[in-house]
Amino acid sequence: MSSDERRAEILLAAHAVFGARGYEGATTDEVARAAGVSQPYVVRLFGTKESLFLAVLHDAVDQLLDGFRAELTSADDERSVQDRMGAAYLELLQVRGLHQTLSHAFLLGGHPVIGPAARQGFVRVWRFLRDDVGFDANTAQAFLAEGMLINTMIGLRLIDEVDTDDGIHELFDTCFPTTMRAVQDVAPRSNEPW
Repeated sequence: MSSDERRAEILLAAHAVFGARGYEGATTDEVARAAGVSQPYVVRLFGTKESLFLAVLHDAVDQLLDGFRAELTSADDERSVQDRMGAAYLELLQVRGLHQTLSHAFLLGGHPVIGPAARQGFVRVWRFLRDDVGFDANTAQAFLAEGMLINTMIGLRLIDEVDTDDGIHELFDTCFPTTMRAVQDVAPRSNEPW
């Protein structure tokens, strides 16, 4: 396997580990084990845990914007661009931990290195919604707010209670009226380590 392929594998594992444990709770050793490589190899490729987290954060924002961008050029005239981008956001649930890693990064605003990178990533998304998509400020705000709600629901692993709690079921049904089954199939469960 090439070093680029191995790097991509480590980033994928790091999304899961940082998503589950957060920046403070995760270790490069856990990332290495999840990726099936040695911890010194992770350090050789990425340097510090901070550098690895920054790489994961940049990768998450890039994947998010790439998914949205693909929907701008989609030939699907049946759904609005907002609906298509929302579906792309949900598709990213396939990348275990990506949504939670973004949430963790956004909570680290006071960190001297991660804070500025998280702010820059968040502003990139806002500018994309306003400049590239053409959303007005209210539509962009509502789109981001729904994304943050979804991140919270996924991070809390509320999916475990969707069939036993009427309020949680209503919340999921409201957020995912046509895709609840798909979300149930891929959302992380509370008993999963990542």
